[in-house]
Amino acid sequence: MNIHEHQAKQILKKYGAVVPDGVFALNVEDLVEKAKTLKTKKYVLKAQIHAGGRGKAGGVKILDSIEELSSAANELFGKTLVTHQTGPEGREVKRLYVEESSNIDKEFYLSCLVDRASSKIAFISSDQGGMDIEEVASSKPEKIITTKIDIKDEISDSDCEKVIKVFNLNEKVQKQAILLIKSIYKMFVSTDANMVEVNPLILTKEEKIVCLDAKINFDSNALFRHPEIVELRDLNEEDPAEIEASKYDLAYIKLDGNIGCMVNGAGLAMATMDIIKIYGEEPANFLDVGGGASKEKVSAALKIILSDKNVKGILINIFGGIMRCDILAQGVVDAAKEIDISVPLVVRLAGTNFKKGKEILDNSGLKLISAENLDDAAKKIVEAIK
Repeated sequence: MNIHEHQAKQILKKYGAVVPDGVFALNVEDLVEKAKTLKTKKYVLKAQIHAGGRGKAGGVKILDSIEELSSAANELFGKTLVTHQTGPEGREVKRLYVEESSNIDKEFYLSCLVDRASSKIAFISSDQGGMDIEEVASSKPEKIITTKIDIKDEISDSDCEKVIKVFNLNEKVQKQAILLIKSIYKMFVSTDANMVEVNPLILTKEEKIVCLDAKINFDSNALFRHPEIVELRDLNEEDPAEIEASKYDLAYIKLDGNIGCMVNGAGLAMATMDIIKIYGEEPANFLDVGGGASKEKVSAALKIILSDKNVKGILINIFGGIMRCDILAQGVVDAAKEIDISVPLVVRLAGTNFKKGKEILDNSGLKLISAENLDDAAKKIVEAIK
């Protein structure tokens, strides 16, 4: 689960990180009134959307007065920002954040994430702050340091020193940076975060280490332990189909292709998406109905797939283990009674009760195409939509 910058900064501040003083609002009038409480000569106005690249898209402005802030906020509020992370459709700005300006001396990059390959927590640091880290990785890989930490209650001073070494700080500022790394590590572990990114992390001319930007992503599977974080969820920033899928505990991610996929098991879902691409088309979604899905859950999944106007055909690929093929088949039939399935539908069933499931589908009156295996299913759905 993602949260907004202003929310991320409040969490970091709670754990001891230094962030600029700022205020946010859901309308321009409130924002301007709140901004009057800030002690600053310049105001930094920031659009709040769940995407990077806001500055390049015109979503960050430095302003000299309350009057300029009011005018710029009116222009920015309700605007659709298109960045490299939003896709061509962009994101509408529905909340704004303004903070005190900072006297920047140097900019750094800092992030912390779960490294699944090593089962450790990885800190990534660079003295090339304020830039896309992907660009730095490709053009100046030697400027990026990765420090992997064993998961424990606290991070040691020596590990902190490894993380900040690339910053080349004096002794006074090093102490601040070590405290920051410790606070981020504590927050990361305590909140079940997946990723924290501070870009840029700055050294001010007053020799203070400050988090000038912040992004945090949390492990959705652990949110039941953190109701205070769940309250930060902004449904305006999420795809409506993904919100609907979460109500049924479906793992659904919308993609840009034209073949809808309904599969049980993440690995099988990935393989299904891959083979669709091998045969020259693109999947419209990732959708894992899970191992023990009910017919209601299957019916909801099919409706969600069909809500995507880009879908020209559907591939259902079920390998029945815990998931029984007859349950899947009945869910498809129930969904078809409520919505018009006007696109080609290819079904591949294998495993538990697959013969019974096939009988249910064959006797349903639905226009569907049976497939013997995954390769056959992919060929048939690609042919069908053409």
